[in-house]
Amino acid sequence: MGHREDLLVGARRCLSEKGYARTTARDIVEASGANLASIGYHYGTKEALLNAAMMEALEEWAQELKRALDDAADLPGDPIGRFEQTWTRVIELFERHRPVWAAQFDALAQLDHVPEVRRFYVEAQRQAQQGLVELLLSGRELPPETERAVGQFYHALLSGVMTQWIIDPQHAPTGASLAEALRTVVEDVRRAGSGTAV
Repeated sequence: MGHREDLLVGARRCLSEKGYARTTARDIVEASGANLASIGYHYGTKEALLNAAMMEALEEWAQELKRALDDAADLPGDPIGRFEQTWTRVIELFERHRPVWAAQFDALAQLDHVPEVRRFYVEAQRQAQQGLVELLLSGRELPPETERAVGQFYHALLSGVMTQWIIDPQHAPTGASLAEALRTVVEDVRRAGSGTAV
């Protein structure tokens, strides 16, 4: 590996061990065995390097999630059952990737202080929303506005579940509890639509 790759590996380690905001350029240099000048040469800034490390980690998580969801044959045929099993698989991956999610929340606190962090997350959020639609709706064709809305919904759900899981994993939502909530909401909407709502 060259210095560029070494820096990325070191930055990934620092994100896991120290978080985003507490990682210094010297921490990355120590973890990577590279030198301080190589951060500027290869990435421009420490933040750009940490963003690259974060994106690489998130892409790995997305690939692992895709592998977990690829075998749709073993998912239930009914939509609520599929929703439950899909989100059970998503949540199972949280534990293995907890340092990435913790570092991501740490990075979000920098949005108002470091413009390049905001730029990174604006693009990352757009890609995440699009990717979630592709993953969770199995390539279903949707009008652009609907696809955007569904992506925002799934991303809000993912972020909310992840936040609760990081704070208190023992009482965080499960695939079963999310499915039960969805079932209740859908039934309420149906009752309201048929005029039987109280």
